[in-house]
Amino acid sequence: MLQVLPALISGGVERGTVDVARALVEAGWRALVVSRGGPMVHELERIGATHVTLPVHSKNPLDWRSNFDRLTDLLWRERVDLVHARSRMPAWIAWRAARRAGVPFVTTFHQRPAAASALKRLYNSVMVRGDRVIAISHYIAERLVNDYALDTAKLRVIPRGVDLGLFDPDRVAAERLVRLVERWRVPDGVPVVLLPARVTQWKGHGLLVDALAKLERGSVHCLMVGEDDGRRSVKAALEPKIARLGLTPHVHFVGRTDDMPAAYKLADVVVSASLDPEPFGRVMIEAQAMGRPIVATDHGGARETVLHGETGWLVAPNDAEALAGGIRAALALDADGRERLAARAVAHVRENFSRYQMCARTLTVYSELLDSAGAGTPGD
Repeated sequence: MLQVLPALISGGVERGTVDVARALVEAGWRALVVSRGGPMVHELERIGATHVTLPVHSKNPLDWRSNFDRLTDLLWRERVDLVHARSRMPAWIAWRAARRAGVPFVTTFHQRPAAASALKRLYNSVMVRGDRVIAISHYIAERLVNDYALDTAKLRVIPRGVDLGLFDPDRVAAERLVRLVERWRVPDGVPVVLLPARVTQWKGHGLLVDALAKLERGSVHCLMVGEDDGRRSVKAALEPKIARLGLTPHVHFVGRTDDMPAAYKLADVVVSASLDPEPFGRVMIEAQAMGRPIVATDHGGARETVLHGETGWLVAPNDAEALAGGIRAALALDADGRERLAARAVAHVRENFSRYQMCARTLTVYSELLDSAGAGTPGD
């Protein structure tokens, strides 16, 4: 089984790829992954999967023929039974190679489906050419049907999943929290508001700054956790505004961390402030798995993962006052209220959004296609 994506650096697409590769290996199948590489290759190889480095991320037309030939040769040489593409540029190459090799082709649509032009729409359209098309939320599924006239018989909705062994509040030792507190210089006795997201315009860092300005100065300490992703201008543009609002001592851009479970546990409230709808929003289920209140903007995938008033709050998008109100509500919970919310949130994720469920549903999609092609199923 071969999965193809641009790179194995970080993010939900990469994490889902590794998770499914692990499930395939555990089911007795060979798991191959093609990408241009990255830090997560080592994790992939540790679980027994095979990585093949190809520049399938490249949008340079001069690379396309070479990538197609090399990928097609790989499919024949490794006797690949099914190809699963997780991103648009690699999908164009993988689709043609799968057709040439005569094997089923699956896509997972992780991206926001909006297309501002006919050219962009054409570029996106490869993701609905799969023999099966996996949408990571009902929001994405609806957009694919409405915007691309996708045949619903080919469509499967498989939400992303959390590693419940990793994101377990009972498994985060105090020393891990102390390490982050010291590294990030978190002040004592002040509630922590956490925004875990790459520092990009649409993730709503500026909106959260506006919301923090509506709270009592110094009443919270905000941690912006996430890499700049080459867009330092977003952070640079925000810093003068943060200073002008008198929030510099209370807002800290800490970069990425390799211990997100501890970061969540350190937080009193987790925020997802995306300006545009999230296709799914892994942050929201990770926060709930850790028993933390989540305040998220009321659109996209958030509506499918956050139970308003039970596991968190959904607030009006692009509304700083509404976001501030959600944060106030989360911080106003007493100890009993926080405990009840945490129990509901953890149970909600364990019931609906586990890594096991995501992988099992994905392997079921593979089996549907392999059965019809007479190639057998995982575990045979």
